[in-house]
Amino acid sequence: MKNPVFTGSAVAIITPMNDDFSINYDEFKKFIDWQIDNGTDAIVICGTTGESSTLKTVHHLEAIKFCVDYVNGRVPVIAGAGSNNTECGLELAEKACEYGVDALLLVTPYYNKCTQKGLIKHYTMYHDATNVPIILYNVPSRTGVNIAPETLKELSKLPRINGVKEASGNISQVMKIHALCGDDLNIWSGNDDQIPAVMACGGKGVISVLSNICPQETHDMVQAYLDGDANKCTEMMAKYLELANAMFVEVNPIPVKAACNMMGWAAGPCKMPLCEMTDEHTEYVKSVMQKYGLIK
Repeated sequence: MKNPVFTGSAVAIITPMNDDFSINYDEFKKFIDWQIDNGTDAIVICGTTGESSTLKTVHHLEAIKFCVDYVNGRVPVIAGAGSNNTECGLELAEKACEYGVDALLLVTPYYNKCTQKGLIKHYTMYHDATNVPIILYNVPSRTGVNIAPETLKELSKLPRINGVKEASGNISQVMKIHALCGDDLNIWSGNDDQIPAVMACGGKGVISVLSNICPQETHDMVQAYLDGDANKCTEMMAKYLELANAMFVEVNPIPVKAACNMMGWAAGPCKMPLCEMTDEHTEYVKSVMQKYGLIK
């Protein structure tokens, strides 16, 4: 049995930015404190929601080090270090380990899509080059690559492959992963709208976009299931489903960063090629936020 890196809700945290696209570390500190004070069980720094793909490497590493130092052990810090260039990704991962991260989150290589054999070789290289638990990240809608359950079964034999963030949207696949891997591989939902379903397939929690604006509610949803109240988890999911879906009315993290700005956080802009939402989508997100009482 592999002890999970965390149970509950990990926020896939935004990266607050100034108007010149530099990282706003003063606001970042406040946002991290608010997350931890409101139930967030772990922080994923420089994931997709944190705009890892558009951060310069120096700023990516700077943000990881800042987060580890500022969180200072209050909750686990998980660093996004995936890449479609294995060599570059390994450099990121090794540095993140030097900085003291609790775990790594590694998305599949994207665009230059590899085979299942290539995935095993790629992730084995990460495993052998680092010394912390690894969470694999399966999001084929973004990457064009799906990690097959059989591939995860093979990777689960490696002692520091701790689990998978499953965002395929395919609940049958999630159940097959659990059936094949059992306690050798932890599973976290990578989709905010599927938390109860993934928990029912043996999930340990969620790595969440929604948690950026509703940390306590997202934590409580998962905790209800962990405490044995599956019905409460399901009813909370139904209650917050419209809000969760509104965060994906345009490509992540455009809507959630806009939502944070609406709430009064100095989240700032997204880096290009991500741009501001359309007026129509801005009004829609605003109306949903008002409906849930997050803004006036």
